[in-house]
Formats: sequence, C-alpha cells, structure tokens
Amino acid sequence: MRIAVISDTHLPRGARRLPEACVQRLRAADLIVHAGDLVRLAVLRELESYGPVVAVHGNVDDVEVRGALPAAASVEAGRLTIGVVHDAGPAKGRLARLRRRFPDADAVVFGHSHTPLHEQAPDGFQIFNPGSPTQRRRAPAHTMGIATVAGGRLTFELIVVD
Repeated sequence: MRIAVISDTHLPRGARRLPEACVQRLRAADLIVHAGDLVRLAVLRELESYGPVVAVHGNVDDVEVRGALPAAASVEAGRLTIGVVHDAGPAKGRLARLRRRFPDADAVVFGHSHTPLHEQAPDGFQIFNPGSPTQRRRAPAHTMGIATVAGGRLTFELIVVD
C-alpha cells in the first residue's frame, strides 16, 4: 500500500497550486493523508478527485473545513494504524506526547511547522511531518511524503516536489 502524505497546503492563495510532481503522486497513491491547513473545502474536494482521503483540520482552516474534518483521526493501513493530527506541539517531548495521544498507533503523521521531520523510537513507533508542497517557510524545499506499507512494516520517504 502506498500512501501520499501532505500537510499545510494553504490553498487557494493567488496563483499557488499543488506542484505537478505532488499531484502525480497523489493520483498514484492508494490513500491520501492530509495533516491539516487545507484552508478551503475546495482543496479537500480536489484531493478526493485523486483518490480516497483521510484528513484533519488545522489551525487556519475555515469554518467549512472545520465542520467537515476532525481535529484528529486514525487510519488502518494493512494491519498498522497511523494517527493524524495537525499541531503536534513543541519539539521537546513530541515523540512521547504523540505516543500518549495515539496509544494504539504504529505511527503519527502531523503538520503545522512546514518543516519535514521523521523520528523513530527504539520500539519502532514513528512520527512524520511531510513539510509542505506549497509553502516551505524555513524548509529548504517544497516537500511531501510517501508512506509504504509492505510485509507488516511502515516506511516513510520524504519527496522534494520543487
């Protein structure tokens, strides 16, 4: 199973749109996970035209998005569980905090900072922030992630979409 992972798209905004390299991966995925800050409901509808979507709302999403999406979600991927949330809080203690928030999850996808991050605990629990495909802020590039579930394992790959 291949899962396209994005966050912090902040659309629409002027001429900004999802990069074609991102759209290609979204269309090719078995599932799309968006970790919040879509901004408008039209963005969710566009993602749904590419394939199945699991998404949460973020801190800048409008009232329609907040009404349509939960603040946190979990998705089954094979026999593994992935938690999804927008804001994972301060960097200090984040891995442990997300493990407590999603005690049955094998991994948690989050957004908010626009800064890609992948951490793994010794027991295999993982957290992953895909950055942003549209608004990099302090990150060196526009990015997204691909999560792959195979053989009972979950792996994350960061993809530069510039």
